[in-house]
Amino acid sequence: MINRRHIRVKVMQSVYAMTTAKTDDLIREEKFLSFSTQKLFELYVLQLLMLIEVQKLAAAKIEISKKKHLATPEDLRPNTKFIDNPVIKTLAESESLKIYLDDHKLDNWVLDDEYVKIVWAALSESDLYANYMSSKEDSFVADKKFVINFFKEIIAPNDKLADYFEDQNISWSDDIPFVNTWIVRTLDKIKSEKVFVLGKLFKDEDDQSFVLELFRKVMLHHTKFEDEIAEKTPNWEADRIADIDMILIKMAICEFLYFPSIPVRVTINEYIEIAKDYSTEKSSYFINGVLDKLSKEYSSTDRLKKIGRGLI
Repeated sequence: MINRRHIRVKVMQSVYAMTTAKTDDLIREEKFLSFSTQKLFELYVLQLLMLIEVQKLAAAKIEISKKKHLATPEDLRPNTKFIDNPVIKTLAESESLKIYLDDHKLDNWVLDDEYVKIVWAALSESDLYANYMSSKEDSFVADKKFVINFFKEIIAPNDKLADYFEDQNISWSDDIPFVNTWIVRTLDKIKSEKVFVLGKLFKDEDDQSFVLELFRKVMLHHTKFEDEIAEKTPNWEADRIADIDMILIKMAICEFLYFPSIPVRVTINEYIEIAKDYSTEKSSYFINGVLDKLSKEYSSTDRLKKIGRGLI
């Protein structure tokens, strides 16, 4: 499921899009943010489905080989270890996954089956596949380890697949690293003889509401936040502060003032880490300094009202 950090990243992207476009259509941007966030789950499902489709393709190729006019003994008695892999079969037999695919009409790997062929070719020619097929080890643990490595070494780094996803949805290019980690965690949790149930995008209703609430409050108060940032950066003109840095500081201020259950230190740490991935080399230090000053001022003037674990 999506975590709070990636939720913040999605909000950051929408704030950036709205401020650079200089639009005031908040409703339209909120709808796009909701759509973009929901599409992330679709990417997650498509990545799981790729495992299933590659296994199906491998099975189909075995059946074709058996029917050859001059079939070899290997064609007639093939090694079926991969097409029998119980981890991928657990995914393929999941009713919740089938329902999601039907409801959302996800037929990408039928319409664009060349990508399934690309992944199968990369797998079938790999040492990973050769070692797995020749291994005498017969255990669910070994089968799962292979599937995880199949995803990590063959699917996740495939440039053609990444280009395809980016063409399908522009926001997916930033979502791919998060989704790849999510897939590995999902595969690792699959248990022998246990039904696979497709999880949820959000952990709970609080996380789901956090997306739009954070975005809305940042956009409604961003001018006021900008003035407060200026007071703490007297030696910096606003146009000298990187756009992403300004947005991240505004988002953090919003959490300080309008999200009482989120601890100050959690907010600061989250935006420092996001800055490391999305802004300049020195941004995390700059953001940390500004947020430290602001949080101390808010605390001393009683504007910082945290409750529960937020007091930590």
